[in-house]
Amino acid sequence: MKTVIQGTTRVYGIIGWPVAHSRSPQMQNAAFQALDMDCVFVPFAVPPPQLAEAVQGLRCLGVAGWNVTIPHKSAIMSFLDQLSPAAVRAGAVNTVCNQDGCLIGYNTDGAGLLISLERDLDCPVAGKRIVVLGAGGAARGAVAALAEAGTAAITVVNRTLATASQLAAELQVHMSSTSVIAAADFSMLPQLLPETDLLINATSLGLHGEEIAGLDLALLPAAAKVYDMVYGASSTPLVSSARRRGLQACDGLGMLAAQGELAFCHWTGVTPPEGLMPMALQQER
Repeated sequence: MKTVIQGTTRVYGIIGWPVAHSRSPQMQNAAFQALDMDCVFVPFAVPPPQLAEAVQGLRCLGVAGWNVTIPHKSAIMSFLDQLSPAAVRAGAVNTVCNQDGCLIGYNTDGAGLLISLERDLDCPVAGKRIVVLGAGGAARGAVAALAEAGTAAITVVNRTLATASQLAAELQVHMSSTSVIAAADFSMLPQLLPETDLLINATSLGLHGEEIAGLDLALLPAAAKVYDMVYGASSTPLVSSARRRGLQACDGLGMLAAQGELAFCHWTGVTPPEGLMPMALQQER
């Protein structure tokens, strides 16, 4: 069924810079259509200097809810009225609900990652030693959720050590003693990778086909798994390289679907049909 835009149509969307590559519209609109809901989901390109004005504009226009992607996940928090506990712990928001002008921020990225790791990579994280590349908004949500899920150790690796250290220190305050959060720069990877069960790329590297310089996957154990939160029309360079070495690996399309399912529930109070969003994304590959 084709979406018909009319005066009663509720508008949802995603903000980011850039945002043209986002696959969220196809999966969210597929769910709206499957459930015969008078709703539409559209992308909004928001340059960082205009974030405050854009959020106020979305509020005033009555946009019912939206996702938040790079580079706004942390910056948007100061423009919202309420934050969920998960968003506070992660220090990042990826889902906003507009309830009669009150903007409430949530973080479904972390939970979406955990769902995808089990569903797509058969990798429950309890007891695992994990290295996370990156210390931005995507990494925040990932590390908070991983720690809460009972991992044995998490090391946040970033080219700027100070940024990784700040993220680790802030998250450690909210975490239980069952997880250890540490920080390192890329020079430490040769020491970290041989003891790693799961490697996660939480940077944007690979979005445009670039490789992650200084990352030697040959150092990973044979049983290690690789998860790239980046996704594209085909496998990312990281996923392709890992698979060539015989490692189990997948990209972030499954996480995109899982966090999108959770966001849909926040916005509408309705659970989308099982498997619909992953299928909608795979059809475009």
